[in-house]
Amino acid sequence: MTDLRDFIQRDFITKYLYETSEIVKSLRVSDILNVSNRLKRVKRLFILGVGGSAGTASHAVNDFRKIAGVEAYAPTDNVSELTARVNDEGWETVFSEWLKTSHLNSDDGILIFSVGGGSNEKNISVNLINAIDYAKSVGATVLGVVGRNGGYTAEKANACIIVPTLNPETITAHTEETQAIILHLLVSSPDMNKFGTKWESTK
Repeated sequence: MTDLRDFIQRDFITKYLYETSEIVKSLRVSDILNVSNRLKRVKRLFILGVGGSAGTASHAVNDFRKIAGVEAYAPTDNVSELTARVNDEGWETVFSEWLKTSHLNSDDGILIFSVGGGSNEKNISVNLINAIDYAKSVGATVLGVVGRNGGYTAEKANACIIVPTLNPETITAHTEETQAIILHLLVSSPDMNKFGTKWESTK
């Protein structure tokens, strides 16, 4: 029985790593370049994500600020305000109202990390949809790194990177791991890396 379990697990690991490699190789360089070029022009960057993508958003804030010198924020980092808004105003408007208080304007940008990108029809990630609509209404740049078909984010964004689906059973895992790869690619690029990182400077 143990040997069978090991075989099944080994098969899954091999397949998963193969899919990850193929997904990364399938990313469109032109889409990443488009996002990168627009990022360089924003004054402030607001990074939005839910669930695992909220964790990536928090990580991204650190890297954009510390490595790239970009003024960046994630609404989900402020748990008190986030939960107060959810409690008093509702989940659907939690990001758009946060952006209004931050006086989002045409010099700013929002960067969305999402698996599905939002869908009005399916009532999924409506908070992201409302944030996109508000950003568009004030002329802010809308960027995204999303999976599946990109949903509302891909439809409305000024620039968007879509993580291709290789296996319907692991869409979320592959999308979220690829978001982290793209995040690190962006802040490490010659155009954005202003301050470097610790270990690369250690001899």
